[in-house]
Amino acid sequence: MKFSLFVHMERSDLAKPHSELVGELEELIVQAEEAGFETAWIGEHHGMEFTISPNPFINIAWLAAKTRRIRLGTGTIVAPFWHPIKLAGEAAMADVISGGRLDIGIARGAYAYEYQRLFPGLEAWGAGQRMREMVPAIRGLWDGDFELSGEFWSFPSTTSSPKPLQKPYPPIWVAARDPNSHDFAVASKCNVQVTPLASGDGEVTSLMERFNTACSAHPDIARPEIMLLMHTFVAEDAADADRLARDLSQFYCQFGAWFQNKKPVHQGILEPLTEAEIAAMPQYAPDKIRQNLVIGEADEVIARLKAYEALGYDQYSIWIDSGLSHQRKKKSLQLFIDKVMPVFAEPKAGSR
Repeated sequence: MKFSLFVHMERSDLAKPHSELVGELEELIVQAEEAGFETAWIGEHHGMEFTISPNPFINIAWLAAKTRRIRLGTGTIVAPFWHPIKLAGEAAMADVISGGRLDIGIARGAYAYEYQRLFPGLEAWGAGQRMREMVPAIRGLWDGDFELSGEFWSFPSTTSSPKPLQKPYPPIWVAARDPNSHDFAVASKCNVQVTPLASGDGEVTSLMERFNTACSAHPDIARPEIMLLMHTFVAEDAADADRLARDLSQFYCQFGAWFQNKKPVHQGILEPLTEAEIAAMPQYAPDKIRQNLVIGEADEVIARLKAYEALGYDQYSIWIDSGLSHQRKKKSLQLFIDKVMPVFAEPKAGSR
């Protein structure tokens, strides 16, 4: 099972400059690259300091100059916010600039807050249908002389300029949850990204079952890769694990409030939650977070990840966005590198 890092700039203190966050982002990704991580994933979000990434291709192009080997992925592009010609061209340029290291993750999006601002009236079903039209469209544009008369976009014969460096295309990953999304991804010869959020290992198993069902429904298609994304923190000791659980509980309450889209937002920051609002999200209580996320000392983390590997996951992505300080993120990531990763290292040729 390969490891990757899912990471964004984030802040809750308006006094902290964005330029400082850029440097911290670079530090984490260089740390991951030096440890042998497969990919660094950066998604797309708008108008929120909770997750700062208005165009992941800008981040990827910049990071391409700061790294040498690690792949750089969009985790994920929000399909309805793009035109196929624009997405195909910008993705191809990022692939050229990075020396063929681009992975392109694509999704329908999830935040009603963003839908209201970038695409008023859009709902989840329509967003998903746009994603399904987008995937074959960008491949057609990369092939060249492609015209589209679709439900959502229409344009005359067009060729992406530039074309990607990777042939025939950069890997495409589809964010999937429901069975239909898994089936679309596999039928379209795309890899799959899944996250149980804070739902626990039952959901981890269920997501793999949905993927396996989709693969079985398309026996003529080579099995794609599947990546599991989860918040993962290695603690120094039991007390540190408890602190992490409390802090991640606060993060997930914020996450839930953003999804509910009912709280006022000022300068890109959500109005603080009341005790009553926090109590109304018992699924994010510290004990539930401790149980459902991968938080613990190294042995506990290793056991959880070995179980996921046994289920058949090809890549495991550490979701490090958390509201924690940069130093705490770096410390946990280094503990993962030092104490967890060696257990999953491939044996060298000739070794037993």
